[in-house]
Amino acid sequence: MLTTVSRRSTAAHVEGARPTEPTPASSVSGPADLARLAADLGIDLAEPARVCPADARELSKALFGRLRATEEGTAEYSYVRGTLIELNMALVKFAAGRFVHRKEPVEDIIQVGTIGLIKAIDRFDLGHEVEFSTFAMPTISGEIKRFFRDTGWMVHVPRRLQELRLTLAKASDAMEQLLDRVPTAAELATHLDLTEAEVLEGLTASQAQSTTSLDAPVTGHGTGEGPTLAERLAVEEGAFETVLCLHALKPLIAALPERDRTLLTLRFGTELTQAQIGRELGISQMHVSRLLTRILGGLRVALLAES
Repeated sequence: MLTTVSRRSTAAHVEGARPTEPTPASSVSGPADLARLAADLGIDLAEPARVCPADARELSKALFGRLRATEEGTAEYSYVRGTLIELNMALVKFAAGRFVHRKEPVEDIIQVGTIGLIKAIDRFDLGHEVEFSTFAMPTISGEIKRFFRDTGWMVHVPRRLQELRLTLAKASDAMEQLLDRVPTAAELATHLDLTEAEVLEGLTASQAQSTTSLDAPVTGHGTGEGPTLAERLAVEEGAFETVLCLHALKPLIAALPERDRTLLTLRFGTELTQAQIGRELGISQMHVSRLLTRILGGLRVALLAES
């Protein structure tokens, strides 16, 4: 596998000198063959450093010709294919750089992008008359984007919104290529024949694909120090863990006044927010919070007393 540097040899830059195009019959089964092929192209692989982009392009063209002339499954095919992957990893790292703001580790993004690179290598045809980098970048970026789209939703989101989110993502990608910028919600709405509110709803649903650990520090500037998210959150319903003991709580809940049972149903059955419950019952959110704290606290005391 390619482990040495490449730089354009001085001889290749002598006026009038042109690198010799390797013949398709030239075998490339190992480092020695690769060095010979590079020398034919005027590329020196002697010094330990990375292959520069210009040399990588020239060497890739020759290797693609070799790859297509070699039987799949042979040792030479595997070596040439692996060398092409290594030569063009810079494309993957460039594509992955667009997604560094995501929570997933960069190493995982690069791994997914490499799958896209391999697919592009397997599909590329020199007859396309385009640079391999031009051909490969959409495949690499597409593979990374699919990775983010297909990762599991961290909280429950209706199927309708999941599908809408995917539709919006695909449309946004296509329009970004056309407009050379990220489309607005209004432009997406027009393109998909949706209302702007529907577009915003679908875009908001994407937030359910990532969560932050309650144990994650929210300060400390990357030092890992400082209060955790859980410590910073207000604990208005501190006795909520008692609700998990449903079997033991059933008789206790049944003994509650009707209004208290209604509050619990709205909060934990219908899963309304405190503000929504307040609007439903015609009381303030603060009043709802106090009532829930009292009800849950009473249930906890009763549950502990039974224990």
